Amino acid sequence: MSASVTPEAHYIIGITGASGAAYGIGLLKALRASAKVQLHLVVSPAGWMNIEHELGLGRPQVEAMADAAYNPREVGACIASGSFRAQAMVIAPCSMRTLGAVAHGLSDNLITRAADVMLKERRPLVLLARETPLNLAHLRNMVAVTEMGGIIFPPVPALYNKPDSVQALIDHTVGRVIDLLGLPQHLAPAWTGLKP
Repeated sequence: MSASVTPEAHYIIGITGASGAAYGIGLLKALRASAKVQLHLVVSPAGWMNIEHELGLGRPQVEAMADAAYNPREVGACIASGSFRAQAMVIAPCSMRTLGAVAHGLSDNLITRAADVMLKERRPLVLLARETPLNLAHLRNMVAVTEMGGIIFPPVPALYNKPDSVQALIDHTVGRVIDLLGLPQHLAPAWTGLKP
């Protein structure tokens, strides 16, 4: 995937009901600020609940960050088809329910359908799977998605860069996700090695 992106480049962001709404919102903000992309947003009902509870944001504020926003019941939306040329999809955070549905091909809402499309079309799908501890079903579902070509990216805090706030931890994870998409970012500078 090239780092030079045309304005027609489409990226899908899903936000589900696991804790960690700040990752999805941070990704929307960072992509809007640093890349010429079209952002397509789908938020589950539990995702909206967490956005309001954890961040105090309402639906109009969040939907304004995207170029298009969809109801998860809107399974006839453009992003539900492989003929829609989305470059990549990120689900941030990804609940274990959503992970399980993706792992088993259950296209029962627009988030899981769009994820299924990414897998069948061999396009990048990144899941910020958010749960701890993990049971065997969670682990097996992660393996299944990985075997299908998806990327499991638990938002595990990096401490080597000596973050001084929760926001710094979130920004680093968001930057690393943007790296995976092949897009420019400044939130997570490349590691240059330990100085002797």
